[in-house]
Amino acid sequence: QHQVAETLMHEINNNKLAQAFLFTGPRGVGKTTCARILAKVINAQDGGDPNQDYAFNIFELDAASNNSVEDIRHLIDQVRIPPQVGKYKVYIIDEVHMLSNSAFNALLKTLEEPPQNTVFILLAESVDRILPTILSRTQLLKIPRIDSESLSKHLREELNISPVNLQSVLVRAEGDRIEAEKLAQAQEETKTTRDIFIQMMRVCYKKNVIDMMDWAETIASEGKEAQKQFLEYCLHMFR
Repeated sequence: QHQVAETLMHEINNNKLAQAFLFTGPRGVGKTTCARILAKVINAQDGGDPNQDYAFNIFELDAASNNSVEDIRHLIDQVRIPPQVGKYKVYIIDEVHMLSNSAFNALLKTLEEPPQNTVFILLAESVDRILPTILSRTQLLKIPRIDSESLSKHLREELNISPVNLQSVLVRAEGDRIEAEKLAQAQEETKTTRDIFIQMMRVCYKKNVIDMMDWAETIASEGKEAQKQFLEYCLHMFR
């Protein structure tokens, strides 16, 4: 997400860092990752230690399961305490649209007058369910789906995915990094790869019925996901 990174670094370098952000975008595009990186970078500025992870300065709340006003009040109680290390305390609230109305109102009061050493980063898939009063007090950054080239590079470097499976994963993931990693791992762990396809074709060419039945049973035993992957690969090869 180079464009998002450039925007944030421009603000940091020009001392125009907002105290409240709203990161929006589909699942798996890196909203949480961007938030964590931002939290570390702003604490490493102005003489901070770039080798520190500043874990004690970063607080994460999953609003999908912690959405009550009590949860927000507990968070606000921590806001009043200044950071012991680094410059900022950063509060990352994931799935912020899941907060109850009373929790939203409690959060709003803090966003109106946040302490100088505090930064809030709210995460949501869209702005549709965010209160206008919250939107007006945050800087909105829309994080797009990951392009195929970047996602392809990530999968090759991090998971060492085979070229055979890569294209299928990219098409099915639709820019979702989390889904792409799950699909890649599933494909690499199953037997529905190029070798299986080649061996299956050899069996068919020899018209050995018994071996054909054995291979069919092997594919069936791998489960529905493996069967789907094998059929997709067959379609890809026969195009």
